[in-house]
Amino acid sequence: MDDLIVIGGSFAGLAGALQLVRARRKVTVIDTGLPRNRFAPHSHGLLGHDHKAPLDILAEARQQLTRYPTLNLVNARATAIAGALDDFSVTLDSGEVLKSRRILLAYGIADQMPDLPGFAECWGQSIVPCPYCDGFEVAGKHWGLLWSGPHAAHAASLFLDWTDHLTIFADGHDIAPEIRADLARRNIELVEGKVTGIAHRDGQISAVTLDGARSVAIDVLFAHPRNRPSANLHEALGIALVENPLGATIKIDDRRETNVPGIYAAGDLANPMASVTLATSQGAMAAIFAQQSMLK
Repeated sequence: MDDLIVIGGSFAGLAGALQLVRARRKVTVIDTGLPRNRFAPHSHGLLGHDHKAPLDILAEARQQLTRYPTLNLVNARATAIAGALDDFSVTLDSGEVLKSRRILLAYGIADQMPDLPGFAECWGQSIVPCPYCDGFEVAGKHWGLLWSGPHAAHAASLFLDWTDHLTIFADGHDIAPEIRADLARRNIELVEGKVTGIAHRDGQISAVTLDGARSVAIDVLFAHPRNRPSANLHEALGIALVENPLGATIKIDDRRETNVPGIYAAGDLANPMASVTLATSQGAMAAIFAQQSMLK
Protein backbone atom coordinates (compact mmCIF):
# COMPACT_ATOMS: atom_id res chain seq x y z
CA MET A 1 0.00 0.00 0.00
CA ASP A 2 1.20 3.51 -0.81
CA ASP A 3 1.30 6.28 1.73
CA LEU A 4 -0.03 8.75 -0.85
CA ILE A 5 -1.60 8.55 -4.27
CA VAL A 6 -1.44 11.81 -6.21
CA ILE A 7 -4.01 12.16 -8.98
CA GLY A 8 -2.62 14.69 -11.44
CA GLY A 9 1.05 15.03 -12.30
CA SER A 10 1.38 18.69 -13.14
CA PHE A 11 2.94 21.36 -10.92
CA ALA A 12 0.88 20.83 -7.76
CA GLY A 13 0.95 17.06 -7.97
CA LEU A 14 4.67 16.69 -8.64
CA ALA A 15 5.54 19.23 -5.95
CA GLY A 16 3.52 17.23 -3.46
CA ALA A 17 5.10 13.96 -4.52
CA LEU A 18 8.60 15.43 -4.14
CA GLN A 19 8.03 16.31 -0.49
CA LEU A 20 6.90 12.83 0.48
CA VAL A 21 9.43 10.78 -1.45
CA ARG A 22 12.13 12.86 0.23
CA ALA A 23 10.59 11.68 3.50
CA ARG A 24 10.95 8.10 2.17
CA ARG A 25 7.20 7.67 1.90
CA LYS A 26 5.72 5.52 -0.87
CA VAL A 27 4.00 7.71 -3.48
CA THR A 28 2.25 6.95 -6.75
CA VAL A 29 1.50 9.78 -9.18
CA ILE A 30 -1.26 9.10 -11.72
CA ASP A 31 -1.20 11.44 -14.70
CA THR A 32 -2.79 11.74 -18.15
CA GLY A 33 -0.13 14.11 -19.50
CA LEU A 34 -2.65 16.87 -20.26
CA PRO A 35 -1.85 19.86 -18.00
CA ARG A 36 -4.04 22.96 -18.24
CA ASN A 37 -1.22 25.18 -19.52
CA ARG A 38 -0.11 22.83 -22.30
CA PHE A 39 -1.38 25.39 -24.84
CA ALA A 40 1.07 28.06 -23.63
CA PRO A 41 4.46 28.30 -25.36
CA HIS A 42 6.09 29.69 -22.21
CA SER A 43 5.50 29.75 -18.47
CA HIS A 44 6.34 32.90 -16.52
CA GLY A 45 6.78 33.88 -12.91
CA LEU A 46 8.12 30.58 -11.59
CA LEU A 47 11.43 31.28 -9.91
CA GLY A 48 14.30 29.57 -11.69
CA HIS A 49 12.13 28.57 -14.67
CA ASP A 50 10.93 31.90 -16.04
CA HIS A 51 10.15 31.87 -19.78
CA LYS A 52 10.52 28.10 -20.15
CA ALA A 53 7.98 25.93 -21.92
CA PRO A 54 5.66 24.46 -19.25
CA LEU A 55 5.91 20.96 -20.70
CA ASP A 56 9.71 21.19 -20.53
CA ILE A 57 9.56 22.22 -16.87
CA LEU A 58 7.33 19.26 -16.07
CA ALA A 59 9.55 16.86 -18.01
CA GLU A 60 12.58 18.06 -16.05
CA ALA A 61 10.68 17.68 -12.77
CA ARG A 62 9.66 14.12 -13.60
CA GLN A 63 13.24 13.27 -14.52
CA GLN A 64 14.50 14.64 -11.21
CA LEU A 65 11.92 12.59 -9.32
CA THR A 66 13.14 9.33 -10.84
CA ARG A 67 16.10 9.26 -8.46
CA TYR A 68 13.76 8.56 -5.53
CA PRO A 69 13.15 4.81 -5.11
CA THR A 70 9.77 5.18 -3.38
CA LEU A 71 8.15 7.01 -6.32
CA ASN A 72 5.91 5.35 -8.89
CA LEU A 73 4.87 7.41 -11.94
CA VAL A 74 1.85 5.98 -13.77
CA ASN A 75 0.62 7.25 -17.13
CA ALA A 76 -3.09 6.54 -16.76
CA ARG A 77 -6.47 8.02 -15.90
CA ALA A 78 -8.03 7.45 -12.50
CA THR A 79 -11.68 6.50 -12.91
CA ALA A 80 -12.85 5.99 -9.32
CA ILE A 81 -11.88 6.47 -5.69
CA ALA A 82 -13.33 4.38 -2.88
CA GLY A 83 -12.62 3.60 0.75
CA ALA A 84 -11.80 5.75 3.73
CA LEU A 85 -8.93 7.09 5.81
CA ASP A 86 -5.90 4.74 5.79
CA ASP A 87 -7.61 2.44 3.26
CA PHE A 88 -8.34 4.20 -0.04
CA SER A 89 -8.47 2.46 -3.39
CA VAL A 90 -8.05 4.14 -6.77
CA THR A 91 -9.21 2.41 -9.95
CA LEU A 92 -7.37 3.14 -13.21
CA ASP A 93 -8.77 3.09 -16.73
CA SER A 94 -6.88 -0.18 -17.24
CA GLY A 95 -8.90 -1.77 -14.44
CA GLU A 96 -5.93 -1.91 -12.07
CA VAL A 97 -6.67 -0.91 -8.47
CA LEU A 98 -4.09 0.90 -6.34
CA LYS A 99 -4.25 1.32 -2.56
CA SER A 100 -3.07 4.18 -0.35
CA ARG A 101 -3.50 5.75 3.07
CA ARG A 102 -3.98 9.28 1.76
CA ILE A 103 -5.08 10.90 -1.52
CA LEU A 104 -3.99 14.20 -3.07
CA LEU A 105 -6.34 15.52 -5.76
CA ALA A 106 -4.36 17.67 -8.17
CA TYR A 107 -6.07 17.02 -11.50
CA GLY A 108 -6.72 20.68 -12.15
CA ILE A 109 -9.43 22.32 -14.19
CA ALA A 110 -10.35 22.50 -17.87
CA ASP A 111 -11.23 25.80 -19.52
CA GLN A 112 -14.47 25.76 -21.49
CA MET A 113 -13.83 27.46 -24.82
CA PRO A 114 -16.65 29.76 -26.00
CA ASP A 115 -18.20 28.97 -29.37
CA LEU A 116 -16.32 31.74 -31.18
CA PRO A 117 -14.41 31.04 -34.40
CA GLY A 118 -10.70 31.51 -33.79
CA PHE A 119 -10.87 31.55 -29.98
CA ALA A 120 -9.56 28.04 -29.34
CA GLU A 121 -6.82 28.47 -31.95
CA CYS A 122 -5.48 31.53 -30.12
CA TRP A 123 -5.94 30.23 -26.57
CA GLY A 124 -2.68 30.19 -24.65
CA GLN A 125 -0.85 32.17 -27.33
CA SER A 126 -2.56 35.51 -27.93
CA ILE A 127 -5.74 34.95 -25.91
CA VAL A 128 -4.69 34.52 -22.30
CA PRO A 129 -6.24 34.84 -18.82
CA CYS A 130 -3.46 36.15 -16.59
CA PRO A 131 -1.43 39.39 -16.77
CA TYR A 132 1.10 38.08 -14.25
CA CYS A 133 1.75 35.12 -16.53
CA ASP A 134 1.88 36.91 -19.88
CA GLY A 135 1.57 40.67 -19.37
CA PHE A 136 5.24 41.63 -19.44
CA GLU A 137 5.79 40.22 -22.93
CA VAL A 138 2.98 42.38 -24.37
CA ALA A 139 3.37 45.44 -22.13
CA GLY A 140 2.53 48.71 -23.85
CA LYS A 141 0.61 47.04 -26.66
CA HIS A 142 -3.11 47.27 -27.42
CA TRP A 143 -4.88 44.94 -25.01
CA GLY A 144 -8.44 43.72 -25.21
CA LEU A 145 -10.55 42.34 -22.37
CA LEU A 146 -13.57 40.16 -23.05
CA TRP A 147 -16.12 41.11 -20.39
CA SER A 148 -17.35 38.09 -18.44
CA GLY A 149 -19.13 39.73 -15.50
CA PRO A 150 -18.72 42.36 -12.76
CA HIS A 151 -15.48 40.72 -11.57
CA ALA A 152 -13.89 41.89 -14.83
CA ALA A 153 -13.94 45.48 -13.54
CA HIS A 154 -11.03 44.70 -11.24
CA ALA A 155 -9.05 43.25 -14.14
CA ALA A 156 -9.65 46.40 -16.16
CA SER A 157 -8.05 48.62 -13.53
CA LEU A 158 -5.25 46.11 -12.91
CA PHE A 159 -4.27 45.96 -16.57
CA LEU A 160 -3.33 49.64 -16.59
CA ASP A 161 -0.08 48.69 -14.84
CA TRP A 162 0.95 47.02 -18.11
CA THR A 163 -0.63 49.14 -20.84
CA ASP A 164 -2.28 52.49 -21.47
CA HIS A 165 -4.21 51.15 -24.46
CA LEU A 166 -7.04 48.92 -23.27
CA THR A 167 -10.31 48.11 -25.01
CA ILE A 168 -13.12 46.25 -23.26
CA PHE A 169 -15.59 44.22 -25.29
CA ALA A 170 -18.97 44.21 -23.54
CA ASP A 171 -20.08 41.14 -25.53
CA GLY A 172 -23.74 41.85 -24.83
CA HIS A 173 -23.37 42.14 -21.05
CA ASP A 174 -25.35 44.76 -19.16
CA ILE A 175 -22.55 46.69 -17.48
CA ALA A 176 -23.63 48.77 -14.47
CA PRO A 177 -23.60 52.59 -14.84
CA GLU A 178 -21.10 53.05 -12.00
CA ILE A 179 -18.68 50.63 -13.69
CA ARG A 180 -19.11 52.43 -17.00
CA ALA A 181 -18.34 55.72 -15.27
CA ASP A 182 -15.21 54.29 -13.71
CA LEU A 183 -14.01 52.94 -17.06
CA ALA A 184 -14.55 56.35 -18.64
CA ARG A 185 -12.64 58.02 -15.80
CA ARG A 186 -9.70 55.73 -16.53
CA ASN A 187 -9.91 56.42 -20.29
CA ILE A 188 -10.68 52.76 -21.00
CA GLU A 189 -12.54 52.24 -24.27
CA LEU A 190 -15.76 50.21 -24.06
CA VAL A 191 -17.04 48.56 -27.24
CA GLU A 192 -20.68 47.45 -27.28
CA GLY A 193 -22.15 44.54 -29.21
CA LYS A 194 -21.71 40.79 -29.38
CA VAL A 195 -18.36 39.32 -30.23
CA THR A 196 -18.73 37.00 -33.23
CA GLY A 197 -15.19 35.75 -33.77
CA ILE A 198 -11.44 36.20 -33.55
CA ALA A 199 -9.35 37.14 -36.57
CA HIS A 200 -5.88 35.62 -36.33
CA ARG A 201 -2.96 34.15 -38.20
CA ASP A 202 -1.54 30.91 -36.85
CA GLY A 203 -2.88 31.68 -33.37
CA GLN A 204 -1.73 35.29 -33.27
CA ILE A 205 -4.76 37.53 -32.86
CA SER A 206 -5.20 40.53 -35.14
CA ALA A 207 -8.74 41.68 -34.39
CA VAL A 208 -11.97 40.97 -32.55
CA THR A 209 -14.97 40.80 -34.87
CA LEU A 210 -18.40 41.95 -33.74
CA ASP A 211 -21.98 41.90 -34.98
CA GLY A 212 -22.73 44.43 -37.68
CA ALA A 213 -19.58 43.44 -39.60
CA ARG A 214 -17.39 45.49 -37.27
CA SER A 215 -13.89 44.66 -36.11
CA VAL A 216 -11.41 46.14 -33.64
CA ALA A 217 -7.69 45.53 -34.10
CA ILE A 218 -5.81 44.47 -30.95
CA ASP A 219 -2.52 42.77 -30.11
CA VAL A 220 -3.66 40.49 -27.29
CA LEU A 221 -7.00 39.51 -25.75
CA PHE A 222 -7.49 38.65 -22.10
CA ALA A 223 -10.43 36.37 -21.44
CA HIS A 224 -11.74 34.32 -18.55
CA PRO A 225 -13.87 31.46 -19.87
CA ARG A 226 -15.79 29.29 -17.47
CA ASN A 227 -14.04 26.18 -16.27
CA ARG A 228 -14.77 22.85 -14.64
CA PRO A 229 -12.69 20.23 -12.84
CA SER A 230 -10.75 18.05 -15.26
CA ALA A 231 -12.23 14.94 -13.66
CA ASN A 232 -15.32 14.17 -11.57
CA LEU A 233 -13.73 11.88 -8.99
CA HIS A 234 -14.68 14.25 -6.18
CA GLU A 235 -18.40 14.02 -6.94
CA ALA A 236 -18.95 10.41 -5.87
CA LEU A 237 -16.98 11.09 -2.68
CA GLY A 238 -19.25 13.96 -1.62
CA ILE A 239 -16.39 16.43 -1.52
CA ALA A 240 -17.63 19.98 -0.97
CA LEU A 241 -17.11 22.70 -3.56
CA VAL A 242 -16.89 26.48 -3.42
CA GLU A 243 -18.63 28.38 -6.21
CA ASN A 244 -16.82 31.27 -7.88
CA PRO A 245 -17.68 33.54 -10.84
CA LEU A 246 -16.13 31.18 -13.39
CA GLY A 247 -16.97 27.76 -11.95
CA ALA A 248 -16.15 25.94 -8.73
CA THR A 249 -13.14 24.78 -6.75
CA ILE A 250 -12.78 22.10 -4.10
CA LYS A 251 -13.30 23.38 -0.57
CA ILE A 252 -10.30 22.83 1.69
CA ASP A 253 -9.26 23.76 5.21
CA ASP A 254 -6.03 25.42 6.36
CA ARG A 255 -4.21 22.11 6.01
CA ARG A 256 -5.53 21.71 2.45
CA GLU A 257 -7.70 18.77 3.51
CA THR A 258 -11.19 18.37 2.06
CA ASN A 259 -14.30 17.54 4.07
CA VAL A 260 -13.47 13.86 3.47
CA PRO A 261 -10.74 12.86 5.98
CA GLY A 262 -7.52 11.81 4.30
CA ILE A 263 -8.25 13.45 0.95
CA TYR A 264 -6.34 16.63 0.17
CA ALA A 265 -6.50 19.00 -2.81
CA ALA A 266 -4.10 21.49 -4.37
CA GLY A 267 -3.48 23.58 -7.47
CA ASP A 268 -6.11 25.14 -9.73
CA LEU A 269 -8.58 22.49 -8.59
CA ALA A 270 -8.60 24.05 -5.12
CA ASN A 271 -7.67 27.67 -5.80
CA PRO A 272 -9.47 30.13 -8.12
CA MET A 273 -6.29 32.24 -8.40
CA ALA A 274 -4.54 30.09 -10.99
CA SER A 275 -0.75 30.27 -10.84
CA VAL A 276 2.09 27.82 -11.38
CA THR A 277 3.92 29.29 -8.39
CA LEU A 278 0.89 28.97 -6.12
CA ALA A 279 0.07 25.48 -7.39
CA THR A 280 3.61 24.33 -6.63
CA SER A 281 3.59 25.70 -3.10
CA GLN A 282 0.09 24.39 -2.36
CA GLY A 283 0.97 20.92 -3.61
CA ALA A 284 3.97 20.83 -1.30
CA MET A 285 1.89 22.05 1.64
CA ALA A 286 -0.85 19.49 1.06
CA ALA A 287 1.61 16.61 0.94
CA ILE A 288 3.43 17.74 4.07
CA PHE A 289 0.16 17.95 5.99
CA ALA A 290 -0.84 14.54 4.65
CA GLN A 291 2.45 13.08 5.91
CA GLN A 292 2.05 14.66 9.33
CA SER A 293 -1.44 13.20 9.63
CA MET A 294 0.08 9.71 9.29
CA LEU A 295 2.53 10.05 12.19
CA LYS A 296 2.00 7.52 14.96
